[in-house]
Amino acid sequence: MAISLRRFAQGDEHALVSLLNNAQVQRFLSPKIPYPYTEADATWWVREGAQSEHIYAIEHDHELIGCISATVGQFEYAKSAEVGYWLGQPYWRQGFASEALQQLLNKLAHGTDLLRLHAVVFAGNNGSQALLARSGFVLEGRLRQAIVKQGQRVDGLIYGLLLDDIR
Repeated sequence: MAISLRRFAQGDEHALVSLLNNAQVQRFLSPKIPYPYTEADATWWVREGAQSEHIYAIEHDHELIGCISATVGQFEYAKSAEVGYWLGQPYWRQGFASEALQQLLNKLAHGTDLLRLHAVVFAGNNGSQALLARSGFVLEGRLRQAIVKQGQRVDGLIYGLLLDDIR
């Protein structure tokens, strides 16, 4: 099950459009990821959106299968980052997300001065909640009705991890 994390590159657009035009993949993603997802969206993502320091394509057998990122905060949150990830549906429940998260945690724990990570998960996203718990994240709180997607109000569950715990 070897996966690797790499930068997004020209040529990833078709896979992005294919993977992200799936209602099941989109179900628990932030509304900032358009749906339907167009070729223009993918071109923007590869050229501009994915240029932040800790945004990675997840690759398996030389194919793009998803994305994982850590968005560093600002000001008093400059030593914290929010983790996010998604996989294309054909790659679910095969350990790929777990391996990608472990690789990201290793990069951040040993290659940055970040102190803390957190992830906000849609209530009801049981797979993501289990993945975070297995990876050492702790449920820290519930933001009641904090997420609004397609007119629906959903609680956000905050999971946190101190990087000193894995260094």
